[in-house]
Amino acid sequence: MKLSSSTESIIVKGVSLLYAVLFVYAAVSKLLDFENFQVQLGQSPLLSAFASWVSWAVPIIELLISLLLIFPKYRLIGFFSAFSLMILFTTYIIIILNFSSFVPCSCGGILEKMNWTQHLIFNIVFVLLALVGILILGQNEITAQVKKWKPIFIALPIVFVCSISVVILLFIVSEDIIHHRNNFIRRFPHHPILKTHEKDIHFNSYYIAGIADGKIYLGNITAPLNILVLDTSLQHQERFVIQLKNENIAFRRIALKVKPPYFYVFDGTVPTILSGSIKDWKASQLMKGKAYFSLSEPINSKTFVFRAVSSTMHNSILGLLRISDTIQVRLAPHLLQKQIDGLFDTDGMLLYNEQLQKVIYTYYYRNQYLVIDTNLKLNYIGHTIDTTSRARIKVAYIHSRNQSKLSAPPLLVNKGTSTYGNYLFVNAGLMGLYEPEEMWRTASIIDVYDFRHKRYDFSFYINNEEQHKMEHFQVVDNLVVALIGHKIVTYRLYNKGFHPANFKSKMGNTIGL
Repeated sequence: MKLSSSTESIIVKGVSLLYAVLFVYAAVSKLLDFENFQVQLGQSPLLSAFASWVSWAVPIIELLISLLLIFPKYRLIGFFSAFSLMILFTTYIIIILNFSSFVPCSCGGILEKMNWTQHLIFNIVFVLLALVGILILGQNEITAQVKKWKPIFIALPIVFVCSISVVILLFIVSEDIIHHRNNFIRRFPHHPILKTHEKDIHFNSYYIAGIADGKIYLGNITAPLNILVLDTSLQHQERFVIQLKNENIAFRRIALKVKPPYFYVFDGTVPTILSGSIKDWKASQLMKGKAYFSLSEPINSKTFVFRAVSSTMHNSILGLLRISDTIQVRLAPHLLQKQIDGLFDTDGMLLYNEQLQKVIYTYYYRNQYLVIDTNLKLNYIGHTIDTTSRARIKVAYIHSRNQSKLSAPPLLVNKGTSTYGNYLFVNAGLMGLYEPEEMWRTASIIDVYDFRHKRYDFSFYINNEEQHKMEHFQVVDNLVVALIGHKIVTYRLYNKGFHPANFKSKMGNTIGL
């Protein structure tokens, strides 16, 4: 049944007007709230790598299509453009729902009250409306010029396929950029972390000494030989005081590590290492006076990786300490790469990943972490998503005291780290692109890196508690433990593609700033 020309005209004008109103309203809304629109695109699992230019291109294209639809001479081109754009939007939603690593919480823009399924239906309706407009205008061309009808039917599937292909290509390229060639755009899945328990421990001087067998061990910098032990539900707690068999040691800076069934007492300024069993918390001396160090991590009960200052080059170096009948020290001066002074610019955090049997060293002031085997051989240098490849520090040498000091506050890139299984967790120090400043004031950001694929995976927030930011954290399996002010808080981490349970271990590792 053929419609009358007046009816067809009403339909075409009505659809044109509907599209024009939709696109103008959508474009103006985006431009009026442009910063928020960029943030939403920056968090998109498909377009985050292209958010800078897509955020401008979309409203401009919407306005141009609206102009084409207003003028009858260009209306057919306008309908084809609208058809293509709605196919792009629809394909975007289909990929979001079925193939994306996570689904954002809302569509954003003027349709933000719709869920993704409702938005998909809305888009399909407008695709059909554009198709109706194309068919009516194309049919009207038959009487004037029959040859124009055939090209229209050829153009429709071409536009359809090309529009879908563009979104798929952007998705593939964006995934590669985000995971392997990131330009400092973080990816925040929807609710990847769930707060489970919290407890007031009354002091902010605690740090995490270890987590194992359902227990959390806390050391205290103001009471360095005291240990607070809690279960992971934070319902039960015990307190212990480490007993020293040799009490004549002049400790100056004690650090405790718990790796059941043993605990370790480190003081690299003496230098000394003591150890004992967590059954009685009695410490015996393993090493004294052999090697000064500033950081140390146990690999096993007789082997330790440490960071020290070279007596000849006066820069930071990593080393290995083996204790048997004799004490063997092996240095690896090639691992920490000097950029400015070799001391402050190489400062960082030392961890041991028990599941992978790798030493992990993450710099404070540059976007690098080192993955090293237990023989101090470098496996590879990984990069955090921050773009600070060179430490931004100023160092002054004080001749009267024969020492170097930082002469200005440094740019802190990585604040704290933890590692478990295939993952490195980094408490980020700098805000990425398209991130709301408010979240940086009210939360700490943890970036997750995958050792297997040598890539950035995703990020998540840990909210402040009573206006206090997180100071220390540790991840074991999918358990996240954080010290925030005078509270200890536990979370469970859930995210598609995150599989820490492939490894079962008694302990993860952490160090915080």
